[in-house]
Parts: sequence; C-alpha cells; structure tokens
Amino acid sequence: MGAVTPLGVGADLLHRSAVAGESGLSGGLGLCRAFRAADHLSRQQVRRTDRFAQFALVAAAEALAQAGWTDGPLPYPAERVSCVVGCALGGTESFEAQGEVFRQQGAEFVSPLMVPSMMANAAASQLSLRFGFQGEALCVASACSSGAQAIGTGAMLLAAGAADAVLVGGAEASTSELVRAAFRTAGALSTTGESVPFDRDRDGFLIGEGAGILVLETAAGAAARGATVLGEVLGYGATSDAHHLTAPDPTGAPAARAVTRALASAGVAPEDVGYINAHGTGTVLNDQLECEALRSALGPGVEGTPISSTKSSIGHLFGAAGAVEAIATLQALRHSTAPPTVGLREPDERLGRLNLIRRATPLAAPGPTGGRRLVGLSTSFGFGGHNAALVLAAP
Repeated sequence: MGAVTPLGVGADLLHRSAVAGESGLSGGLGLCRAFRAADHLSRQQVRRTDRFAQFALVAAAEALAQAGWTDGPLPYPAERVSCVVGCALGGTESFEAQGEVFRQQGAEFVSPLMVPSMMANAAASQLSLRFGFQGEALCVASACSSGAQAIGTGAMLLAAGAADAVLVGGAEASTSELVRAAFRTAGALSTTGESVPFDRDRDGFLIGEGAGILVLETAAGAAARGATVLGEVLGYGATSDAHHLTAPDPTGAPAARAVTRALASAGVAPEDVGYINAHGTGTVLNDQLECEALRSALGPGVEGTPISSTKSSIGHLFGAAGAVEAIATLQALRHSTAPPTVGLREPDERLGRLNLIRRATPLAAPGPTGGRRLVGLSTSFGFGGHNAALVLAAP
C-alpha cells in the first residue's frame, strides 16, 4: 500500500500521524503541503500529468516497492496485471489553468496535453504506462465512493480470474476556489473552517487531496512468490439509493444493505467487526444517516465497536477517500490501534449510543473469532446515491 495525504507522503506516516491525533487541515483545506512532484517524478512526467495523477504515481511506487515488484521482472505476465483507480472530478487544476489561458490568450495557446491531463482515467492510464501493466485499465467514477468501489472492482477481477494482480485505489486533487464555492453553495462545506465528524457542533466537511494505492493479489499468488501479506479484502458490497442527486436516502436502508452485502460476501458476522472507519463527512444529515445504517446492519452490538473518521485529519478526498480510508483501516488492523476522530469534543447525542472514539484506541478481535485476527469495516457514500462497504482483515 502507498499513500500521499495532507499528513505527508507514505502509508506508515498516515497511520502514525492519525493515531497521534495530528491534522493535515490548515486554513480550511487539506493540502499535501509536503509533496513536491519534482522530488519523485521526472520533468517530463510532471509536465504531462495533473496533480491528482502525480499523487497516484507516487503512491503506486510506494505500494509496488513494498510488494517487492520494483526489482527484477514482474511476478506476473504484464497482460495479467490490471489497474483500477477511482477518481470523482479528475484534473480540475489542468482544466481551470487551461481555461484561463483560453480566455486570456486564445484557442491557439491551449495545451494539447490538457485533455490527457484532465481526463478522470488519467491516473489509471499513467500507472499502466509507468509500470508496463497491460491488463485492463479503468477509472471508477462514482463520486465519493470511487476509491472503495475501485478496490471492490479489483477484487472482483481477481475472483473472476480476469487478472492475477490488480493495482487499485483512488486519486484526487480538486481544492480550487471554484470547487470549494460549489460545495459551499450546496451547503456541504464547513463554514467554521473545522471538520469534526460526529460532533454535536459539526457543520460540514473540508476538502482534501491525495491518493491511496494498493497491490491486490490472490492468496495463492502471494503465497507462490513468498509475498508479505499486509491484509485481506474479505468482502465488498455496493448499492444505489435511487433517491436524489445529492441527498442520501432518508431511511438509510440502501446504505445498510451495502454493509450487509459486504459482510455476507466476507462470511463475517456483525459481532466479528472490531473497528469501523466510517465515511464520516461531518455534515449533520450524512453522519446521522450513516450511524443509523450501521446500527441497522450490525445490530445493537455496534454500540461497543470503535468508530472513527479519517476525514477529521485529512479532509474529504472525494474519489480518493475510500481508498485512503481503506489503507487507514488496514493500518489500524495491522497495528491493533484505531486512530481517533481528531477534534471530536462532544459526540452528538442524536446519533445514539455509539463508541465514537476521541483518542487512539487499542483493538482486539471480538466475538467467537477473537484471538485469531482483527476485522474492520470501511464505508463510503457518494453523491448520486453510491454506497460501498469493504470488509478488511489483518493477516
């Protein structure tokens, strides 16, 4: 796994900083201030890519190095390695910059690289080009569920025998004033400049940027090459609200079904979930409905399960959110420590009785499988009614 987030460059740094209660949010934004593309990529790569694709390239390089793929030939035929990368908005930085060139200088000065830089599939395309993977390469564009659904799609490709390995994840870099203005007028953005999911005074999310990339293989494939397994994707479930362009279904039933499907495909009982990394946007309505959906899917036992939101420390990464949060979940399970919801002071009593953690919390496997391994749940919900849930496990 590899990550570039407002907390820094690196999946281990993401976990350490989140557990320490640190925040990458500043000035109402979650920017990757420590990231300089030129430190990681060639001049040509920088010139030909938008910031979101640059994040994906660097996160992928970390993941592949950790998987032991960077020395020598690929462990699988190139045509059997696929790329599935989620992205909601694409290269907005490139689009806006070239739009300004067009307005000021005219059409003849618009870069021919604008389209290949701004297209939402650019990250998946760039990963295939950079690393020579010739299997299916595609972009999952389902708003804030994109990253989670990219992981689920990759797992399904493996299960179907369509690939031997899949590079999966999400990338996004849409922090411009134009994008912020759109979410502000939609009533989703925090007006106080703070993002504190589940807090009784919460008033919306803050926009972040970054990428999270993982290398998925079958258990047999990983064992055959002696790979160090970091975790498992046990189950995946997805549904659609079919309700409204932006507002979630007021019953929360479709979101609950996504969780139920993920548990069923994993063969995991609700009482076996030891940690929940919630979508947790920090908007009043979404937090309320998510908590109701979790209670509906997991039953009363959810009241004791540690729950936190990574968005409190890095902001809302849109198409990258589900992937980065899956990595945060896996890291919590690997290290048996859940990160807190940063800044949470007074949990909203309207959310009901839940274990909304405010400090780093040790994790232990509950239920009849206790002592064997930790199981976690990561949820993602997006504009347009996209609901996705991943059941993940420590090795």
